Amino acid sequence: SLAEVFLPEEPGAAAPVGFLQQLPSYQSALRRRNASGGGTQGYSAERRGAEARRLEQEGGELVARPAREHPLSIAEKRRDLQQADTKYLSGWEQWKRTSNKSLKKVLNEVKELSSYLELWRHDIHSIEGKFGTGIQSYFSFLRFLVLLNFVMFILMFSFVTFPSIISKYGIFNSTFSKIPAQNTEPHCTVYTPSGNKGLVYFYTYLKDLLSGTGFLEVTSLFYGYYTIHTAWFSILSYNLPLAYLLATFFYLALSFFWIIKRSVEGFKQNLVHDEDQFQSYCNKVFAGWDFCITDPNAARLKHRSLQYELQTDLEEERLKRKIADRTVKEKLRIYSLRIFINIIVIAVLSGCFYSIYRATVFSQENSSDISNMNFQANLLVQYLPSIVITLANFIAPQIFSFLIGFEDYSPAFEIRLTLMRCVFVRLANIGVLLFSLWSQISYCATDECKACGYNYKLYPCWETEVGQEMYKLTIFDFIIILAVTLFVDFPRKLLVTHWSFKPVQWCGLQEFRISDNVLEIIYGQTICWIGTFFSPLLPAIATIKYFIIFYIKKISLIHTCKPSARPIRASSSNFFFLLVLLIGLVLAFIPLGISIAHIPSSKACGPFRSFNTSWEVVPYTILGFPTGLQQVLYGIASEAFAVPFFVVICLIMFYFMALAGAHKRVVEQLREQLVLESRDKLFLIRKITEAQRH
Repeated sequence: SLAEVFLPEEPGAAAPVGFLQQLPSYQSALRRRNASGGGTQGYSAERRGAEARRLEQEGGELVARPAREHPLSIAEKRRDLQQADTKYLSGWEQWKRTSNKSLKKVLNEVKELSSYLELWRHDIHSIEGKFGTGIQSYFSFLRFLVLLNFVMFILMFSFVTFPSIISKYGIFNSTFSKIPAQNTEPHCTVYTPSGNKGLVYFYTYLKDLLSGTGFLEVTSLFYGYYTIHTAWFSILSYNLPLAYLLATFFYLALSFFWIIKRSVEGFKQNLVHDEDQFQSYCNKVFAGWDFCITDPNAARLKHRSLQYELQTDLEEERLKRKIADRTVKEKLRIYSLRIFINIIVIAVLSGCFYSIYRATVFSQENSSDISNMNFQANLLVQYLPSIVITLANFIAPQIFSFLIGFEDYSPAFEIRLTLMRCVFVRLANIGVLLFSLWSQISYCATDECKACGYNYKLYPCWETEVGQEMYKLTIFDFIIILAVTLFVDFPRKLLVTHWSFKPVQWCGLQEFRISDNVLEIIYGQTICWIGTFFSPLLPAIATIKYFIIFYIKKISLIHTCKPSARPIRASSSNFFFLLVLLIGLVLAFIPLGISIAHIPSSKACGPFRSFNTSWEVVPYTILGFPTGLQQVLYGIASEAFAVPFFVVICLIMFYFMALAGAHKRVVEQLREQLVLESRDKLFLIRKITEAQRH
């Protein structure tokens, strides 16, 4: 019978060795061993075969049966195995295992309870259920930025703002001391904030609130407020300049490692999805459906999305074949066209950058001259850089989306290239704004100005001026998002719903484009990272801003927008969001590093007015340490330590690269084993079919 041919006579007996050696997996392994060479391996195979024959002849049951052979449930098998292991443990090991189990159970319960306290947990799950994981990833990303900015605010408030406030007002018997700027000309220390005096109209307060001038300029919102050098709490001294600088470094490092930690998971999933094209097809066909979707419209959209993804994959395969079949003449034509289009792109970027530069220079030169301007004109002049940057962020992506269609790229590459160009425009615009400000700050044409190191007449406290620009960009960005939702999306929804005019119906509802919305908030977050050094309470404003934007976008998504017809996968979108956010953070390092280490600090305001640059507080503090500690710190900062440290880091990096290569080879071998097992199954099915026929 079939059982007699393929199965052992007793349940615990070994399988026939001759039959097992016919399996394709055994034959492949045998060929691999013979090819790699060695009679030793052949001998070991013969020895294993003899051992298997001995077990077969004995017919006895194996001493240790695998857990899967026990006729019990998984929970019972696990419990029995644990009890069997416990018998051979000492009392201390048993108590240790029991304590670890109890601790793990408590931690799991605490984690489960804390999940109910998670911000917007119900709202995000509701969005995920109606619109899928792609749109849900945007709102999860927005929640991450809210938490990040809140932590940044707690950090800056605890170590910078709070000690300054309590020492200035003498709370907890605290006092403070100020060190005047040394070796500095008297005219460099003159700073008169533009505070409001006498009778003030209401619209003046409104202008100050929008531009950060007037009564806001002398508050703890900006850099110029923090003029204390040392705060004394009873017998303890607090070095505010050092705390200010270290808090800046710490919130940048915290942001960097937090982003890296979150991006690792998305990077792993992205590698799994993008590794093999055949695997991508299998994932779309057999595992592409999002079972979180409950809304019928979202389900139809998901159907279209899967159809679009499959069409895109097929189109990419067709384009690859078309590219391979291109003649030299066609290649010359397409490359010439791409070069021409990239020249146009560079020209558009240059026009945007020059417009921002001219607008910034004009605004800085005329914003202080309010005698010949009314309220609206003065506010327009102050917000002119923000307006030009917003227009550039809107117009340039439209031009890029139009030009990309002529470059004959694959659909997936078109999306990535357009997004990277838009990212570059948004982040580079901030850099051009800062460059324009610094060119005005460092411009000195007289000896008096050169004695200060910066343009003391136009910028007596230049850090506060930069902080005000970052504040205005943050406020204007929020106003634009709110205005577009109220005055564009809602009227468009009403027109499409209640007016059957064909052009209106052809336009349809506004799509909720995930990438564009993400670029908006990453642009705002980059501003916050740069501006926090010049405006320590800016993270609090960013936290409130993103908190309100969450509800604005949620209402807009549910009532005025439709999901994009070309959504991107949640795993790849999360990784892309964090990658762009990391680019924004790296961009923030550059201007902050230049401001801290290169540009002379203001001599009329701020905690660093007694130092030439903000960084000089570090060596000044080290001079107060004991001699032995100074030598250790100087040794760490020397080349004698830096070069070996760099070598060790390189060796560690090479080790992990080799380890990753080894893991990759193991994964490839496991895949080969899976393929061989599938061949074994086909072989067994074929044998069973032949036996049934006979």
